[in-house]
Amino acid sequence: MSGNIREEAMKLHRDNQGKLGVASKVPLKNRHDLSLAYTPGVAEPCKDIKANKDLSFELTCRGNMVAVATDGTRVLGLGDIGPEAAMPVMEGKCVLFKTFGDVDAFPICIDTKDPDKFIETVRLLQPSFAGINLEDISSPKCYDIEDKLKEIMDIPVFHDDQHGTAIAALATLLGALRFVKKDLKSARIVVNGAGAAGSAIGRLLVNAGAQNVTMVDVNGALYDGMAGLNRVQEELARNTNKAKVQGNLAEIVSGADVIIGVSAPGVFTKKIITSMEADSIVIAMANPVPETSYEDAKEAGARVVGTGRSDAPNQTNNVTVFPGVFRGALDVRARQINEAMKLAAAYAIADLIDEKDLREDYVVVDAFDTRVAPAVAAAVAKTAIETGVARIQVDPEQIRINTAARTKRE
Repeated sequence: MSGNIREEAMKLHRDNQGKLGVASKVPLKNRHDLSLAYTPGVAEPCKDIKANKDLSFELTCRGNMVAVATDGTRVLGLGDIGPEAAMPVMEGKCVLFKTFGDVDAFPICIDTKDPDKFIETVRLLQPSFAGINLEDISSPKCYDIEDKLKEIMDIPVFHDDQHGTAIAALATLLGALRFVKKDLKSARIVVNGAGAAGSAIGRLLVNAGAQNVTMVDVNGALYDGMAGLNRVQEELARNTNKAKVQGNLAEIVSGADVIIGVSAPGVFTKKIITSMEADSIVIAMANPVPETSYEDAKEAGARVVGTGRSDAPNQTNNVTVFPGVFRGALDVRARQINEAMKLAAAYAIADLIDEKDLREDYVVVDAFDTRVAPAVAAAVAKTAIETGVARIQVDPEQIRINTAARTKRE
């Protein structure tokens, strides 16, 4: 990181003592205001909520509140830095929630590496939140934590490192495939990296209809029966790489239409990219340094290139995903975020670009495109209603309109 960025970032955090604060929605200017906001008036919503707990979603801040929960074991490109050091990242995530989705979010940094203690802590927080965003938890325990919390909680639980990344990758891929006139079902797709993000991408691709997906990790291509896989990777190996091909990344990617990376900096070499099929698609999402730069991949012959960086075209980033996903889920008081809702989010993002407007440097919308969160929120809410996980029925088009108004930036 350049000295200037470090100095500016440190000054911002020190001068503001972080990035979050608490603001009251109601005035307290006189005794009457006090009697409504606190005693005796506060007893009235308390009594109604006691009779019907679901009223807490509309009578308190809970209805628009998401917990951003971490144990600090897998933070950005920093690794296991602990819950205190993870706090700036969780704060930043909360700022993104508010800015892009008008979702109130609160950082919850939990001081344990024990998954059972983490699960119980988050479970006990349910009365205060309408959704849980899991963040920066190491693999493979992140799978067990999310699965258990989804089982025991009655509000959405969403591990953004997995599913937000997968939705962003699929959205970019859909636009790129439309541009190069290839079909998701038949395209030969290689996903390099089979950790939390890579595994989620692989699963979402299969759920979207891709039939020729091969996962690759440091030990080579995953195949059914391969030793040393965790339970999620074992399931992926059964549902991908039907031919059970074996080999390293360079061997597997030869002749592929698409390569998606959630792995390590610089691993997509010129030789690897030039070995791909014509009109190849490269999506390099390693953070903060991708598997290849946009310029290097283009020079190597890739037709469409996306990275996670904001300083290059086709940024493939979770910020286009989680604010709208939670906005839609909260607006219908969803009990979960299911696979159909994830697919709906990806297609909502991809469909924002008309066929005639697609270019090799514009296959996915920019994170600051004000259409994104409203479109994702409406699609997610609609699918939540259709799949029976919504507590209330709200017109998705109204959610789109409301989200646009709530997130309007001057």
